[in-house]
Amino acid sequence: MDARSPDLTPNAAGWRADAPTTKSLAEVNGTVAIPAAAQWWRRLLAFVGPGYLVSVGYMDPGNWATDLAGGSKFGYTLLSVILLSNLMAILLQSLAARLGIVTDRDLAQACRATYSPAVNFLLWLACEAAIIACDLAEVIGTAIALKLLFGIPLIGGALLAALDAFLLLILMNRGFRFLEAFVIALLAVIAVCFAVQIVAAAPPVAEVLHGFVPKGEIFTNPEMLYIAIGIIGATVMPHNLYLHSSIVQTRAYERNDTGRREAIKWATTDSTIALMLALFINAAILVVAAATFHKSGHSDVAEIGQAFELLSPLLGLGIASTLFAVALLASGLNSTVTATLAGQIVMEGFLDLRLPHWARRLLTRGIAIVPVIVVTAIYGERGTADLLVFSQVVLSMQLPFAVIPLVRFVSDRRKMGQFAIPTSVAAIAWIVAGVIVILNLKLLADTLFG
Repeated sequence: MDARSPDLTPNAAGWRADAPTTKSLAEVNGTVAIPAAAQWWRRLLAFVGPGYLVSVGYMDPGNWATDLAGGSKFGYTLLSVILLSNLMAILLQSLAARLGIVTDRDLAQACRATYSPAVNFLLWLACEAAIIACDLAEVIGTAIALKLLFGIPLIGGALLAALDAFLLLILMNRGFRFLEAFVIALLAVIAVCFAVQIVAAAPPVAEVLHGFVPKGEIFTNPEMLYIAIGIIGATVMPHNLYLHSSIVQTRAYERNDTGRREAIKWATTDSTIALMLALFINAAILVVAAATFHKSGHSDVAEIGQAFELLSPLLGLGIASTLFAVALLASGLNSTVTATLAGQIVMEGFLDLRLPHWARRLLTRGIAIVPVIVVTAIYGERGTADLLVFSQVVLSMQLPFAVIPLVRFVSDRRKMGQFAIPTSVAAIAWIVAGVIVILNLKLLADTLFG
């Protein structure tokens, strides 16, 4: 074989013979101690954190746009889509955690160690497109929040949002637990803000519960389907699968069968609890929009600025709009920090770059932030809701390129050994992947052929 050609021959474990062995996020890999012989709750607490970093992506400003549009236009109907998306997310994130814990590779590294260079390059481009779409939503959301709260022009707020790369550097230098604590604190702020708004909106419980029952019209109504796929794209985010498979490895569990089995259990528990919080917040956004805007006849409220202006007068609660903007700012800060980290993981995993930590983060952030600044400068405040919803549909279109490799890897007994998922779980995971692909094809057909 030519020395310049990669060795694509799989080894006994199913990985390419020339696969790199670099640790994922090497600077924090295995740095969070796990107390030995401690009570179960202390061991669980040691694993709490990665699930909340992942859950951030399930309640970012892109979710706000799709949830506001869905709630104001269709009432509580799309709550069932939020629930379905969340169940998909719980399954897929548990598989991502399993992959990282068992193989000591994140999803990007696993792809690089399995596929040819050409396929990996295409997968990297697809993932970068997803991260750019995600950043589009997050930076615009943060900029809107800064404008609503402090009157900062939209382009200035977008530039300020780009400084999150330095915030990530500061937090990571203090240790991964500091980053997790920062994220969890902002999640608590978001949850409190929406709990107050739910109480003020006082939605009818029966109608809300009925909204969680799936309706056939979601698939037959093109406009409703467009927003529904946007919700799926906003909820099950491709870069979160790469992120989770990496950051679970920050725990110093024993790298043997017993240690990995326990790590899978606690990591899955952590992400499931965190994603239930994401379900509450996403549902709360849609419920507030339905109870406030749809009920009062404002069915065209899709822009975050519109929601801010109408919320306090319609709810009769002066602080409601401020709470809404504060929660949006917390969501935007959280999301941009975790998306920057995901960008680093994706670039390192697919391209195996060797750069200083600060340079890697600035580079990955730059790739994503430049298109965001350009789009924000061109569109300004006009049409931001359409951009946000469109960005989530783009995310949904990228999902198969992350979901299908993930399900393949965790089903492969050569790669996973005794930790390969059972046939029944694999069947459910393939059904989820199939649903995502079918919905995307339906959306493409409606878009192209009307």
